[in-house]
Amino acid sequence: MKTTLHIEWTVADICKGFTYNELEGKGLFGLDGRLTIQPEYQRHYIYNDGKRDVAVIESLLKCYPIGVIYFNRTNDGRFEVLDGQQRITSFGRFVTGKFAIIYGGREEYFSGLPIEEQQKIMQSPLLIYECEGEEREVKEWFKTINIVGIPLNEQELRNAIYSGEFVTAAKRVFSNSQNAEVQKWSHYIKGDVKRQDYLAEALKWVCDSKGMAIDAYMSQHRRDKSISELENYFRSVIDWVSTTFTMVERDMCGLEWGRLYEIYHNTPYSIDHVTERVLALRADVSIKCQRNIYEYVLGSEQDKSLLQIRLFEESMKRAAYDRQTKAAKEKGISNCPLCAIGDNGNKTRIYKFNEMDADHVTAWSKGGTTSIENCEMLCKTHNRSKGNK
Repeated sequence: MKTTLHIEWTVADICKGFTYNELEGKGLFGLDGRLTIQPEYQRHYIYNDGKRDVAVIESLLKCYPIGVIYFNRTNDGRFEVLDGQQRITSFGRFVTGKFAIIYGGREEYFSGLPIEEQQKIMQSPLLIYECEGEEREVKEWFKTINIVGIPLNEQELRNAIYSGEFVTAAKRVFSNSQNAEVQKWSHYIKGDVKRQDYLAEALKWVCDSKGMAIDAYMSQHRRDKSISELENYFRSVIDWVSTTFTMVERDMCGLEWGRLYEIYHNTPYSIDHVTERVLALRADVSIKCQRNIYEYVLGSEQDKSLLQIRLFEESMKRAAYDRQTKAAKEKGISNCPLCAIGDNGNKTRIYKFNEMDADHVTAWSKGGTTSIENCEMLCKTHNRSKGNK
C-alpha cells in the first residue's frame, strides 16, 4: 500500500463543504466535497457526549496536536477517512454551530468566539497520511489502526469488512437513532444503536434461523440493495414478542427473543392467560431468576429449573423440624408426616434433622410459597418420591 504525507491541509480545508447529516445514514462530507468522512465501513459518530468532542476543540485552541489522521484515496481520486472520523466530525460540527464549549467562563459557540480564536482553530495544521491500495489492504490497515482508541466492536468490524450496498441499507434502518421505531425496539434489545448493537441482534436472529454464521450471511448479501429478508424477520420477532406479552418490563431487554421466536411462535397462546401468569410469577418472591419467567410461561411452565426457585432457608427448616418433632413426640408418631400415616416400622420413628429434607406443603407449582407456613420436613425417602403430588 502506498502512503503520502500531507501537512498542507488545515481544519479550514477539511471543513470546506462540511455537512453533518443528523439522520446518520448518508455519511459526512468535507474538503470541498472531495472527502467522505463517514464511508460505509466507518462506525457512527460517538464523540458527541460533551466531553470528547469538547476536548478536541480545546486541544486546537491550546495548539495541541490532535494526532495522525489517515485518508484512503479511492479509484475516482476522492478521499475517504480511514482513521480520524471522530476528531474531524467534532471540529466540523463545532465550526458549523452544532455544539458549544465553555470559554472564559461562559458557554460559547464558534461564532461567538473572538476572531483570533476562530482563526486559531481554522488555521490549525493537520497531519494526514493518504493511503492508496487494494480494498484488502485498506481494510486490513483500517483494522490495524483501530486497535487503539475506542476499539471497534465485532459488528463495526464486520461492517468494515463487508461494506457495500447491503451494509449501507442495513445501517439506514438498524443504526439510525432517528428511527422512530428504536424506542419500541429498545424494550427488547440491549445496547447502543450507534454502536451497531441493534444491527448485530437483527443479523443474529436471522442467521440463527438459517443455521449460518453472520459473516457468511453478510458476505453472501454484500452486494444486495435490499435487506427485506433481514428486516422482515426482525420485525416478525418484535411483533410476536410485543403481541404475546402485553407488559413491558425492564428484564425483558436483552433476552434471546430470536431463539424463543423460533421455538414458540407457531404455538397458540391465550394472551390473557399469558399476562395473568407472568404478572403472578413476577410477584412470587420464591423466584430468583425473574428474567426467565417469559420463557417458562411460553414453555407451558414445564421447566422449573429456569426460575431458580428459592430454597427454604436453614432457619425455616430448623423451625419446621422443631415444630414437627415436638408434636410427633407428644402423639407418639414419626416426625415425618408421611411415615406417620404408614404401616411399616418407621411409623413412630423420630428422624434426626440431617435425615430430613424441606418440602412445600402446597407444591410451589400449585401456588405454594417458600415460607415458614408452607414448609414441612419429610424423611429423605418420602421427599424424593413426593414430587408435586
